[in-house]
Amino acid sequence: MAQDRTTDEATIRGRVDALLRAIRDRDVDGVMSVFAADVVSFDLGPPLSHGGGEVFRTHWRALFDAYRGQIEYDVRDLALAADGELAFSRSLNRMAGVAPDGQRAERWLRWTACWRRIGGDWLIVHEHVSVPVDLRTGRALTDLRP
Repeated sequence: MAQDRTTDEATIRGRVDALLRAIRDRDVDGVMSVFAADVVSFDLGPPLSHGGGEVFRTHWRALFDAYRGQIEYDVRDLALAADGELAFSRSLNRMAGVAPDGQRAERWLRWTACWRRIGGDWLIVHEHVSVPVDLRTGRALTDLRP
């Protein structure tokens, strides 16, 4: 069992690496290949949640359009736990690049993903992306760093 968990966690780390490459390359198909078709995402932007398919693809295209040129995307402190057909991961992720107005944008995000083995592949079935909020002002704190 421990060997299976180790193998599963290594496989999921490889899937995270594939996601990073796809984001950096602005490859929507590559991004979509890591997510289940019926994924549920609690992302930074509205609405409160959205599903997979074309809606999810549209959200990724909009994210890529928010940067010109290369997108920097890094994962820090990735933690994984896999058991049987389910796994979860959590990390602090940095996204940076140049916005269409020429200004450099950088932010750290908190990312949690629930993975399920579907058809032999580990796919994300739920993700939650967030940033801390100043509870007094309601302002998102996008300038925090680990």
